[in-house]
Amino acid sequence: MTSPGIPTQSAATQSVATRRASTPGASTPGASAGGASSGVARGIQDYLLHVGVERGLAPNTLQAYKRDLRRYQQFLDAAELTEPASIGRRHVSEFAQGLSDGVDGGTPLGLRSAARTIVAVRGLHKFWALEGLSDADPAADVHPPQAGRRLPKAISVHDVTSILEAAGTDTPSGLRDTAMLEFLYSTGARISEAVGLDVDDLVLPDATEDGPSLVRLFGKGSKERIVPIGSYALRALDAYLVRGRPALVAKGGGTPALFLNARGGRISRQSVWTILKVAAERAGVTADVSPHTLRHSFATHLLEGGADVRVVQELLGHASVTTTQVYTLVTAETLREVYAAAHPRALAD
Repeated sequence: MTSPGIPTQSAATQSVATRRASTPGASTPGASAGGASSGVARGIQDYLLHVGVERGLAPNTLQAYKRDLRRYQQFLDAAELTEPASIGRRHVSEFAQGLSDGVDGGTPLGLRSAARTIVAVRGLHKFWALEGLSDADPAADVHPPQAGRRLPKAISVHDVTSILEAAGTDTPSGLRDTAMLEFLYSTGARISEAVGLDVDDLVLPDATEDGPSLVRLFGKGSKERIVPIGSYALRALDAYLVRGRPALVAKGGGTPALFLNARGGRISRQSVWTILKVAAERAGVTADVSPHTLRHSFATHLLEGGADVRVVQELLGHASVTTTQVYTLVTAETLREVYAAAHPRALAD
């Protein structure tokens, strides 16, 4: 995760004032019963408004930032640091060092959670410096811990196929289950992107057309990308839209959502997780799978099939190709394993 970009000082100051005036019911963390609040509390609120409204952080990311900065504010309150200008590098470093063992009074965090918290704090101080709330950025030289590289966990094409074939039945919910899992593997979509889809996000040619089948996906920061839909997923979607979705939508109040639950509302991420787990059990796949496993498998299988890493980057919606290149390590590891098992002089006796 990278720290959100910051506008120029004059633009940021003007936009904060506008948001503060136009955001009804926006509460300020740390406000007292008498209505007063510290400069730190007001500054955190302004930053959260900035990254939420102007930078377009995803709702889940914004909630994580709120939790992280609430913890940082509690640390500053305990140190009686109520104004941004009074915070120095020593204070930021002390907070960062205490995240892993909880000496600040909070829950000890793992490496990745601690890194995210420090990224939020770095973004906050950069914003304050540009706003003129502090003369310098005391967090500029405080870096998040580097987590060890974790290779994505993909499953084989055979296991994916087994899961997809075991996914559904010829009922409205079964047709939905098959369409959902085929869609996830065909497009590499994040689960949040898939459950957030509306029917109008599909671009499907009719019987008289010969164009591509596409979907508009909205990723992190509401960034839009267009991704093709494969033939297997297209057939599953067509069956669901014709014979499954109408029966489900009739149970609700009408919704534009593509994938519906049994009550006719938008399906949840948790429900999709359960659908996949059940399908994997039916297929006899013992690997630990999640919706993100299908995304990892989508990318890995594309690269193994010869796809260019830049193309896979676009399909996945990665801002940086560096993020996508981790999948090349997976395919390289697979090649090494095949070589070691197959070549007569690969291993010493």
